[in-house]
Amino acid sequence: MIRRLALALALLGGAIAPGWAACPAPAPGRPLPREAVPAVHEWSEWRAPVDALTARLRSLPLAQARMVFLGDSITQGWQPDVFRQFYQPRAPLNLGISGDLTQSLLWRLENGHWPGALQPGLVVLLIGTNNIGHGSRPEDVAVAIGRIIARLQGLAPEARILLLGVLPRGATPQDPMRLPIARLNQMIAACADNQRVFYSDPGSMMLDGQGALHEWVAFDRLHLSMVGYAMLAAGIEGHVRQLLTR
Repeated sequence: MIRRLALALALLGGAIAPGWAACPAPAPGRPLPREAVPAVHEWSEWRAPVDALTARLRSLPLAQARMVFLGDSITQGWQPDVFRQFYQPRAPLNLGISGDLTQSLLWRLENGHWPGALQPGLVVLLIGTNNIGHGSRPEDVAVAIGRIIARLQGLAPEARILLLGVLPRGATPQDPMRLPIARLNQMIAACADNQRVFYSDPGSMMLDGQGALHEWVAFDRLHLSMVGYAMLAAGIEGHVRQLLTR
């Protein structure tokens, strides 16, 4: 079933987006927003999985990783059967941490969560929904995502980055999260140069014809069910195949 869904949705999600100029940046003379400055997350439950991942990275054969996933709980919680189906033969490494904000992901990249031996061919980046949920402005989150991409380009110069649009949340198009997420995605799409950075918006196919996000796709209208993860994986499969074989 997952394989058939993958083939169908990959046809929808496989086209590489056209190129744009550059990631958003603060106006000249203005400081970086706090979302773009590396910082430890204040949420107490964030630190334990961060420390556990730091320890695990010391024992992993990092040079063998071909693709790396970076993000928050949506990345960390990737349904295991779907993850194996799509990625096991591709030597994946999941570096998602529940609760991550853009600033805490930047902190992680500078504090042990990107060892020098880690040089994958592809990085899949999905981040920003927690910032929006905490009231950050889309403009500030977009700047932060640009900083994350720049940092990744410095850490893994040969890697291609597949930047994913923040997934929809809320049951209906009227949910107050929908508009800032749409605005954020519009801005971060500009990060794609189609040489090293590519953009995909798989979240659009998770909505029905009226824009509703159903519980069988996202059980709490944010975190994905097995069906939602199958749709996500299938939606980016065309990009993954194309970018890993370049």
